[in-house]
Amino acid sequence: MTDTRRKAAPDGNPPAPGTAARVEDETYADQLLGFTIPSRNVRGRTVRLDRTIDTILSAHDYPPAITHLLAEALVLTALIGGLLKDAGDQMTIQAQTDGGVVRLLACDYKDGDIRGYVDFDDKALALLGANPSLDALFDKAYLAITFDRPESGGRYQGIVPLEGASLSAACEAYFVQSEQVPTLLRVAISSGKDGCLAAGLLLQYLPEGEDGRERLHVRLDHPEWEHVAIMGGSIRHEELLDRDLSMEALVWRLFHEEDEVRVERGSHLARGCRCSVAHYADVIGRFPEVERAEMRDDDGLIRVDCAFCSKVFEIAR
Repeated sequence: MTDTRRKAAPDGNPPAPGTAARVEDETYADQLLGFTIPSRNVRGRTVRLDRTIDTILSAHDYPPAITHLLAEALVLTALIGGLLKDAGDQMTIQAQTDGGVVRLLACDYKDGDIRGYVDFDDKALALLGANPSLDALFDKAYLAITFDRPESGGRYQGIVPLEGASLSAACEAYFVQSEQVPTLLRVAISSGKDGCLAAGLLLQYLPEGEDGRERLHVRLDHPEWEHVAIMGGSIRHEELLDRDLSMEALVWRLFHEEDEVRVERGSHLARGCRCSVAHYADVIGRFPEVERAEMRDDDGLIRVDCAFCSKVFEIAR
């Protein structure tokens, strides 16, 4: 990864060659871009999912409302997962309800691999119309975000009510309530016959540094955060989705008046379902033989259907 430190040009575009260090290749899609604004104590992530999201969505024939929901969840998964630092760290987003149209939404991130799945009642969904609200889809539900950091921090999970106009709003509430970190999230989605394009921006205010200090309260009214939140909130959907606008140029456009913006290209993103015959054989091998016998079909095989990639794995005796 490249750490580039430079001041943006007055027009909001990247500096001209020779005026500062420059990134050799601009970031357009399917790769995270991280950045910090030191004078404002703010860090951010931005991403645009193109081929990756089409690959994930192709595993199931989702109706438009579910496609939009999962696309938003995958962008949030990439942005929040991109905050992890160590190889092997994993982040999972899960929303579950007993009475809603959507029974389960699950996405996760690990080392640049993302995946996602939605289990829903298609008959109940058809009764909601073309653009159902988040509340209509989930009814009363909870959002759980889990961080597994085996090398540094173990496992941590925060759970908040799934409330607000969008998943993005619910994730903002999670960071305020569970992490005490003021957070802004913006997501844009475009889907049609040519596929799906989804993009997003994450900003966080960290006046006490990124790690190592307990945050006793959240200061949403701090001038530094108010300024950056206004700038970040001004981003337009068409800007996030503009394939000709690089992620670096997008950051410069928003924050070109700052003294310094530091950018760091993050992980390349791909559909990363970690299912395999060996994995499922290992899991099933932990069950008692009596239970494994009940799982076998007439051919003596145990067939496992992976919800994420929609593949069936046959486990022999």
